[in-house]
Amino acid sequence: MELAYIPSPSTGVIHLGPVPLRGYAFCIIIGVFAAVWLGNRRWIARGGRAGTVADIAVWAVPFGLVGGRLYHVITDYELYFGPGRNWVNAFKVWEGGLGIWGAIALGAVGAWIGCRRRGIPLPAYADAIAPGIAVAQAIGRWGNWFNQELYGKPTDLPWALKIDADPAIGRVAGTYHPTFLYESLWCLAVAALVIFADRRFKLGHGRAFALYVAAYTVGRFWTEYLRVDEAHHVLGLRLNGWTSILVFLAAVAYIVISAKKAPGRETVVEPGAAEDAAAVDGGAKDGKGSVKEPATKPVNGAKDVKEPAKEPVKDVKEPPKDVKGSPDAAPKPAGPKKP
Repeated sequence: MELAYIPSPSTGVIHLGPVPLRGYAFCIIIGVFAAVWLGNRRWIARGGRAGTVADIAVWAVPFGLVGGRLYHVITDYELYFGPGRNWVNAFKVWEGGLGIWGAIALGAVGAWIGCRRRGIPLPAYADAIAPGIAVAQAIGRWGNWFNQELYGKPTDLPWALKIDADPAIGRVAGTYHPTFLYESLWCLAVAALVIFADRRFKLGHGRAFALYVAAYTVGRFWTEYLRVDEAHHVLGLRLNGWTSILVFLAAVAYIVISAKKAPGRETVVEPGAAEDAAAVDGGAKDGKGSVKEPATKPVNGAKDVKEPAKEPVKDVKEPPKDVKGSPDAAPKPAGPKKP
């Protein structure tokens, strides 16, 4: 008997007034905005300039979407190619199907192009946006809820996800592990971990991003174990499970090697970055964090405002006064003396 469960939406389409929008695409869009917002704040705090994260995201996001879709289509090609399949569906990204590994790999290429155009190091940029990517994943996973896909094994737990039957794709009605929810919560925890570790240990040179990757793969390996959707298996393990293991090892190795070669955090310098940081902090600060004095001060009580130079006062002799004390009266000449 089903005592409690998480219901699935009856439709995967959200109507914004007269405009229909698929829930999967809506979650992706919201996730991108959240990642850019958080990344922008972290980039400014590191010495960067406001707007840089968004400018580079213009390159990274499209590359990431293409990479994510390519990874999904390649690893699940039987869904789009073969007897009874329509290869055109491979281009319908809005219907779901993005591989995070392809999105990160090709998205990094787009970010590299954007960073070169702005003249900033890619590792520093990656460190700034790492928690934002985890938050974007947490939001994006709810797209699987709208599509009723990528759920886990059957369960009768109170937080089980109810799935509706769909004979066309072989979906059986029942209650299953809500792996989308597990991964969403895990990604939020990863974002918090990266932010905490970055503040505590001053991670730099790409190590904050590597920490995000390593932490995410741990949770992804677990959710892959729970999932029951079709997938390629290698030595009894799902392909994405093996990918998680390899990526985890690579991320940990990078953290260790990078910490020895380049300890500490690099300094990010962009023209105009000090003014942007001052705007975020709510006060004017220079590049060293010291408060700038205003260019001009009020005249009253000002010490630095110079008064115009005064001309030296010459000694002016006053004319003698007459008997009556009039200052304007001229002295009268003396008359001839009487004999």
